[in-house]
Amino acid sequence: MTAYAAVVLAGGAGRRMGGRDKSVLPVGGVPMRERVLSAVADASPRILVGPGPAITGVRLTREVPPGGGPVTAVAAGLALLDTEVPAVALLAADLPLLTRSAVGDLLDHLPGFDRPRSAGTASLEGPGSATFDGACYVDRSGRRQTLCAVWRPAALRAALDRLRVRRGGDVTGAPLRELLAGLTVCEVTWHGDGPEPWFDCDTERDLRRAEEWTR
Repeated sequence: MTAYAAVVLAGGAGRRMGGRDKSVLPVGGVPMRERVLSAVADASPRILVGPGPAITGVRLTREVPPGGGPVTAVAAGLALLDTEVPAVALLAADLPLLTRSAVGDLLDHLPGFDRPRSAGTASLEGPGSATFDGACYVDRSGRRQTLCAVWRPAALRAALDRLRVRRGGDVTGAPLRELLAGLTVCEVTWHGDGPEPWFDCDTERDLRRAEEWTR
């Protein structure tokens, strides 16, 4: 099996949660960030970008400057990856319904990444598919869920370099869509059982809904 890495972004301000670190709020008795990290338990390394505290078996880092936005967080995570890592799952820390199978479906859509498959399961590669820089879920409206996605680290690094040039070297506050705008993406529709894996918790109502789904 070709190893993949995971970078989990947990540095958001949580404004709609009263400024709390929402990634440590529990769903089903387990902090959301730990639920996300469990969904990528087979990744190596697993990197958490945020204020901490540290988790055993997970590398902790922080974006520079702290609170500098998702692009600075992506940069901090990429800095800890070896150049030969072929794929990285880039995930928000507030996805309590994410599962290992959902991550696996994304990896199946990223050609060149080999993982164990069930008997009779075919590769999803197709003509021209090797040009994809990443694979991400899309919701029913066609919106890309770019923090529930897998990417080629080399493509992310190249995009980061281009963005730094455009912004005079400082990507603080840059939106994630600007970083990813030039990348070729395989859009994946969710066909699994249960709720969509990209469901995130921005409000107390979202937390209550997630609790209901995990019962």
